[in-house]
Amino acid sequence: PRRRVNPGFQAQLKLYEAMGCAVDTSSVLYKRYRLEMLSERFSEPQDLPREVFAVDPTTVCQTLNTEVLYRCRKCRRALFRSSSILSHMEGIGPTAFAHKRITDSARLSGNGQEKCTSFFIEPVQWMEPALLGVMEGQLLCPKCTSKLGSFSWRGDQCSCGRWVTPAFQIHKSRVDEVRTLPLGNFQTAQT
Repeated sequence: PRRRVNPGFQAQLKLYEAMGCAVDTSSVLYKRYRLEMLSERFSEPQDLPREVFAVDPTTVCQTLNTEVLYRCRKCRRALFRSSSILSHMEGIGPTAFAHKRITDSARLSGNGQEKCTSFFIEPVQWMEPALLGVMEGQLLCPKCTSKLGSFSWRGDQCSCGRWVTPAFQIHKSRVDEVRTLPLGNFQTAQT
């Protein structure tokens, strides 16, 4: 009889190869795979492994890090770093929303705007209370409680049309990007 390799194991081998034949826990590919496995395992996540959460940027000394930082636009609380963004392949755009009856004129008026209006990120420590015991909900700023986005363990559709599972979605219009630039022996934040 012919033997077949388990498709899940094949996917793991491809992931391992894509990471350069090493387990790189900081890799976007690894983070996405880990979250996908969690979303399949939980019907209602009651307890999440600590390593799933990115460190809250307010607990890390910013001067040691040259990564881009994202802050709440309303109260300026640090929310996540660029290393937490889980990029995805761009979808087919408005045609993916045919079930929502997008008109032809809306479909054609791309006017050069960015297709993805949100960041899809890994969970950050400040999100933990909102995620436990529920499959989906809103993501609120932990300081001022303004709405930043939403999450769904089942996944959600990006504005570009791509389905992302699970989805921890932060609207770009709700955050500001802060770049820290080294200047001599000190660093300055640029917004």
